[in-house]
Amino acid sequence: MKLPARLRWLWLTLGIVVLDRATKAWFETQTDLSWRHEVVRNFIYLVHSRNPGIAFSLFADSHSPWLRILLTGGSLIVICALAWLLVAGQSGAMACAGLALLLGGATGNVTDRILHGAVTDFFEVWLGSYRWPAFNVADSAITIGAIFLILDLIFTPAKTTEKK
Repeated sequence: MKLPARLRWLWLTLGIVVLDRATKAWFETQTDLSWRHEVVRNFIYLVHSRNPGIAFSLFADSHSPWLRILLTGGSLIVICALAWLLVAGQSGAMACAGLALLLGGATGNVTDRILHGAVTDFFEVWLGSYRWPAFNVADSAITIGAIFLILDLIFTPAKTTEKK
């Protein structure tokens, strides 16, 4: 059985979800919360942290019971939209790769939110005295996927329709 070309991108999505869950599971079982290890002096650290909020720890201090429901529900809606765009859209390879990476990242993070009520993060980068918020494989996939989509929008020529 031969899969339609667009469905083949779901392998990338699955790979991101598996890699994300495997790395988070390792950190969750092998380290304590707040554990930290310097990988590259004053630059890259491995840490074990949890983010109950969204990107850059926005809403992390909120104690509203509705926040988890809202974030999980919103993520599930985004996942459905991304899956539909990936399967039904008419995009090129770069856009398909971007959508597959976004879908994998969103799925990895929402899985964490459902299982733990927060997303496990473990990479931390320092640029001088600035600490970039901790992130994970899913966050990286989301960022790379968004870059792919932006590049696709910028560099893919728009199809023109001729009037007869």
